[in-house]
Amino acid sequence: MKPLYKIFFLVMLAGAFTSCSDKKPAKLDITAYLEQADTKVIYPTEAQIEMLKSVIPDTTFQPAPPVCNRLYWDEIAQKVSGQEYLKEAISLIDKKPEIPISDEIYYRANLEGNRGIYKPRYYRTMDRLEKFILGECIENEGRFLPQIEVYIDSIMAMKSWLHPNHDKNNDVIEGRRISIDLGARKFALVLALADALLEDKLPAQMRAEIAGHIQWRIIDSYLSSCKKEGDISNHWIRSTSNWNSVCTSGTIFSSIVISEKYDERIAAIGCALNSMKYYLSGFGKDGYCSEGTGYWNYGFGHYLYLAQILSDYTNGEIDLFEFNEPEKLRNVAKFPEVYQIHEGMYAPFSDGVTRIQPGNDNFAYLMAAKYYGSQKPGYFLPDESVQRIIGWSGLDKYVAEKEPVDLPGYTYFDDFGIVISRGQQERPLSIAIKAGHNGENHNHFDVGSYVLVWDQDYIAGDIGAPSYRAGSFDDDNPARSSWGHPLPRIENTLQSKGIEFKGEILETVFTSENDKVLMDLKPAYEVSGLKTLVRTMENDKTEEGCISVKDEFSADKPLRFGTAISTFSNYEIVDDKTIILTSVENQVKVKVEIESKGGGVKILPEPVPVEHLRSGKDAKRIGIEFAEKIEAGSITVSYKPLKL
Repeated sequence: MKPLYKIFFLVMLAGAFTSCSDKKPAKLDITAYLEQADTKVIYPTEAQIEMLKSVIPDTTFQPAPPVCNRLYWDEIAQKVSGQEYLKEAISLIDKKPEIPISDEIYYRANLEGNRGIYKPRYYRTMDRLEKFILGECIENEGRFLPQIEVYIDSIMAMKSWLHPNHDKNNDVIEGRRISIDLGARKFALVLALADALLEDKLPAQMRAEIAGHIQWRIIDSYLSSCKKEGDISNHWIRSTSNWNSVCTSGTIFSSIVISEKYDERIAAIGCALNSMKYYLSGFGKDGYCSEGTGYWNYGFGHYLYLAQILSDYTNGEIDLFEFNEPEKLRNVAKFPEVYQIHEGMYAPFSDGVTRIQPGNDNFAYLMAAKYYGSQKPGYFLPDESVQRIIGWSGLDKYVAEKEPVDLPGYTYFDDFGIVISRGQQERPLSIAIKAGHNGENHNHFDVGSYVLVWDQDYIAGDIGAPSYRAGSFDDDNPARSSWGHPLPRIENTLQSKGIEFKGEILETVFTSENDKVLMDLKPAYEVSGLKTLVRTMENDKTEEGCISVKDEFSADKPLRFGTAISTFSNYEIVDDKTIILTSVENQVKVKVEIESKGGGVKILPEPVPVEHLRSGKDAKRIGIEFAEKIEAGSITVSYKPLKL
């Protein structure tokens, strides 16, 4: 690695950490760059490479001044956050690395999908090593160095850096191919960080081995995949999910820190820019994130980290904060604010979360506040050391006292067909309902699903994500199939898989007293004879409130038809038209009234047989079905709060 001490002293005084180059800056035109891409592969074309040469420095990337720059690190040592960081690092110094795990555990984890027997070990090991690295930089007494070397050796001794359940057919551990996943990119990032910050405090042989491992496990694998049309090793390079941004950010970090080859660094960055076009296409123009708020923080947070390091590396000449769609990115940045049903409450569509718990990492929120003017969070807790480094350069000033959120009466994400209708009562009764399609990231076959909340209580609707174990992503997992959601079942047929199986918003009406949404669900089903299937949601915001969901169908022959209530609430079936739901949070009660046209209905309560929901709760499916086959009819389920 080239010495950059003098460079960093000057750069630090200027308030930014960038590499140095004699080239005159020429800000990259992202739109023009993308127009030069070969759509068959991710690897940059010759025209794109020439464009990048004008903005990428000759030197490798330095994410922060090295340990020998005491002016910088002594200043960090004076910060409260620096002192707290050092204190935590010292408290962990006697902990041994928990890797490599044995082959037996690796194979077992892969077979069972059991993340608990390896994932905590992986991430505890990496998190401690990060803290030891920065702890040594802050303190500069050498006491962390023995453990740092032990931890680095343990990482390099691993046959595979993958999460075992990402190693299809055990190909990586058995040496048949190399892949990068969410774990591998982190192992590489931490090793690259150690090399960049500690420099010659690490043995020369170890630094050479670090470079070698990152070269063949990360750089070579990444660039090879990007040259192919459909490489299974790193399938995420064209993904619209969080995998793309997370794996790309870690891969690019380690590549531009470690690789001494200028052309290789250019190629890696060029691949990343082409790949991020796919990642960003997964968001609606209105900012909607189908993966939910948890994955928004994880995926978009790593996208913003990638944007930061490329901006730092090129002195702002590569700008991913705007990319080629600045308005869309502003909308994406504000997604968690406008997606709330009530303050702090979210619809757990796909594998989303219902609440953002205080004390969770929130790097994306700080970056969104800094670059897009989003609401400032009440604290800063980074997930990774590289995020903490960015925080030390000024992110802390985007922490502010939490202000009350003034949410509008409704929010409509029209790109995906998501409506949040908010009650205006003192204790608001509200609903989030989705159209979407059944090819979304973390798909749940959930076109038409909804979540109904009364103030701070989840009453009924989408039961959210299963815990990630063997079978959790299977199409017939009740937590993913439409059977486990508040959706129709027709002729014992559930919704089909694929982007073509979708919902369409037919009509919306939004007023201060009433919201109404009509949604065509027929395209989500493959049922012979089905002519129409329309779901209508109405939110009467007057008095105590009433929300109704009506499913109306017609067919060219008699069909078996039913819909369902899915809930965590306790329930009491009063009669064939009345159910009382009692929430598990605050024991509030909601009366459910059932009305049918075209025939009589029967209520079929049954548990949703999912052993491991992420919420840890027991879900119930209350089926409501016509007693006989009919050609046309409707079932309306109305929810009315019972006064406390």
